[in-house]
Amino acid sequence: MTDPTSPAPGNDRPVAEGLLPGERLSIRMINGLRLAVREWGPPDAPPVVLLHGLRGYSSTWRTLARTLAPSHRLVAVDQRGRGDSDWDPGRNYYTDSYLADLEGVVDSLGLTRFHLIGHSMGGTTSYVYAAKHPMRLGALIIEDIAPGSSARGAGAERIVAEMAALPREFATWGEARAYWRKSRPMLSAEAIEQRMAESLREDAAGRIAWRYDAEGISHTRIAPNPQRIVDLWPAVEALRVPTLVIRGERSDFCAADTVREMTRRNSNISSVTVAGASHYVHDDAPIPYAQHVGRFLAAHPLGSS
Repeated sequence: MTDPTSPAPGNDRPVAEGLLPGERLSIRMINGLRLAVREWGPPDAPPVVLLHGLRGYSSTWRTLARTLAPSHRLVAVDQRGRGDSDWDPGRNYYTDSYLADLEGVVDSLGLTRFHLIGHSMGGTTSYVYAAKHPMRLGALIIEDIAPGSSARGAGAERIVAEMAALPREFATWGEARAYWRKSRPMLSAEAIEQRMAESLREDAAGRIAWRYDAEGISHTRIAPNPQRIVDLWPAVEALRVPTLVIRGERSDFCAADTVREMTRRNSNISSVTVAGASHYVHDDAPIPYAQHVGRFLAAHPLGSS
């Protein structure tokens, strides 16, 4: 029986939520690129900076914003090559570039001390930033990435395969919807619609294409420059910031054994595994995810040392 609340499977454009109340979007010129910055919550509240994953967007964090925005200022960035930010003409999609962008964004916003949350690729940047700038952070939260995650294992192989087989465009919204349903079978119909609205746009000719530099980002992920790949173990061992690693129980990307080794090597790191969640914990289990984030931030207020 068809669910009457689900979108029709044909050419229908995605049915996605609009802006949250008080959602703000600005453009910052950082390192020669225009980067889109999305914010929620009171401007004078404790700031939390949010970094999305490889194919994410600033709007990825709207679900978390519903929970945190009443008490925090959330700042999310469309990282270079995605969404409303500029694509890099030099295809400079490596951690050192994302790190420089993060440094530029927080400085441009006048954030001298804040919390930092990063998912997957954004987690890599977050580890490196926290190791380099420990005094700027009150707490660090990493979602489902650990040393070695991007280099080996089923999850790394899956992502490379997805990027290699990525369609450059779709003829109809129905095709795009089918792609996302196959790629992310655990997502609800509502989450699929939101993901489509975030990741795709229709041009004047009716072609439906990605809202990110699919060719450049895919190339960097499939055939990276080995000299620019970051070994995360030095950053993990150097962390002096209270750090929580949130791992999905069903993740194929963030190995439980590696997370245990992280907590053994560095007492500043703790971890939690979210039941039933995959690599995309904030999508699969938004309520438990927000609860873990909220509790950890409350335990490490920015005023503490």
